[in-house]
This record gives sequence, structure tokens and C-alpha cells, in this order.
Amino acid sequence: MTHIIACIDGSPSTPSVCDHAAWASQQLGAPLILLHVLDRTLDPQNSDPTVDIGLDGREQLMEELARLDEERARLAREQGQLTLKAARQRIIEAGYQEPQLMHRHGSLVETLQELESDMRLLVMGKRGDGSLRPSQVIGSHLENAIRSMRRPVLVTPSVFRIPRSVLLAYDGSSTAEKGIDMICQSPLLRGLPIHLVMIGADTGNHRQVLAAAATRLADAGYQAQVAVLSGEVEDALLGYQQEHQLDLLAMGAYGHSRIREFFIGSTTTTMLRRCQTALLMLR
Repeated sequence: MTHIIACIDGSPSTPSVCDHAAWASQQLGAPLILLHVLDRTLDPQNSDPTVDIGLDGREQLMEELARLDEERARLAREQGQLTLKAARQRIIEAGYQEPQLMHRHGSLVETLQELESDMRLLVMGKRGDGSLRPSQVIGSHLENAIRSMRRPVLVTPSVFRIPRSVLLAYDGSSTAEKGIDMICQSPLLRGLPIHLVMIGADTGNHRQVLAAAATRLADAGYQAQVAVLSGEVEDALLGYQQEHQLDLLAMGAYGHSRIREFFIGSTTTTMLRRCQTALLMLR
């Protein structure tokens, strides 16, 4: 697990993805790969010429459609290459190490799964090139990638801001404990003050669990303060983050099955939609 992989698609989120990925690469001391995946739907389509479309000159029409498909795919490939080169230039001009470029064809999620063994951190924008409708706050590729990956994912807002403070959502679960371990062992957030926040009743047991987690963070060199909040999870976390002006929110991702989430909803998806800062999904 050595590389930072940033998904680049030429959408309005691309500059922010570049900036966050370059920052993460510097923090971790890990090489950066800019990845562009050309969806299979843009490959030339092989239509069945035996289908009777009821028009004269069918063979000529099919040849013309095939030519147009090939031209569209060629232009998409060229656009992808130009997008990657522009992203690399942005990172170099910002004073970061030159990233590697990678262009692939196929499914984004399948491509990421192939690269997962050499992936330390995945960086993605909240909305990609295929989700630019005003009503679509997050892209389907993002949600599917987070669900399928077993690596942390840094979800970027529209504008880059160097993180200076962190809110870490903590509930004492095994996922939260793994998140503490990851933060303690990684230099990504090293030196940043962390607000360790639990949503629930303000009991002695909850305070004890939080104190133990804060001690682990302190032993790893972090300055941690704890808080127990009441109310709905999403509202409480986002309200606390806004009140204390915390730059990055870290939390575990998708702790329940899809069936359970269908009935009770998903905190992860809600936070992806509503959070206005960088969001680190711990897996």
C-alpha cells in the first residue's frame, strides 16, 4: 500500500481533487497517481447488422454509425489525456512532486479494485462528470467506490483548504477503533488538533470510552479534546463542526448492510451529501 490514487474526470471538482491529493501525497510521503477511467459506454458499439431497421441503405447507415462511435471514443480518449496532463501541470506548478498519470478503460469501481493492493489512500470529488445535475449532490461512482473499497477515501469539497483541525466521529465500535488505529499510525493528520465526538447519552461509561480513545491519540502525538453530544447524529456532528470551524471530518463508512440502511437510512450517505468540508471515510 504505497500510492495515493486520485480520480480525475475533468468535472468542476477536478482542481480540488488535485489539490487535496497533492497535499495528502506530501503529508504521507507517498507517490501520487492521477487516474482517469474512460467508461465502457464510450467505446464503439457493435450493433447487430442482421436486425431489419426497415430503411434502405441499411449497410451504409450502420457503417456511418460505427464511424461516429469510433470518432466519439477517440475524442473521449484525447480529452482524458488532456485532462490528466492539465492536472499534472497544476500539481507541479503548486510546488508538489510530479505525479504519475494512468488512463484506463472500463468500470471505475472495477479499476479501483484492481489497484487496491497498491493503494494507500483514494481521493475523489463529491460530484463527478456524470453527476452534474443540480439535484444530484453526490455521484453514484463515489458511493459505490466507498462501499467496495477497503482503503480510506478522502472526499473533497469544491474548494481546497489545507486542513488545520479535525473532527473525528467516534462511537466505540470496532470500526471506530480501527479508525483510531489508522490515525495514530498515519502521518496524514499528524500535528492537527482532533475533536473526538460521540453522539449519545452523557454517561460515565461514554466518557470513559472517549477518554481511553483520547489517550491513545495523545500517545501518538495528537492534541485531542472530547465531547458527548445529544440529538440526531448528522445534525449534531455538522453543528459541532460548524461551531468549532473544523476543517476536516473523519468517520467510519457504511457500517451496516444495504438492507438495514434501506429501512433506517445511512449516516454515511447523509454526511456525504451534507458535509461542506473534506470528509475522510475510514475503512
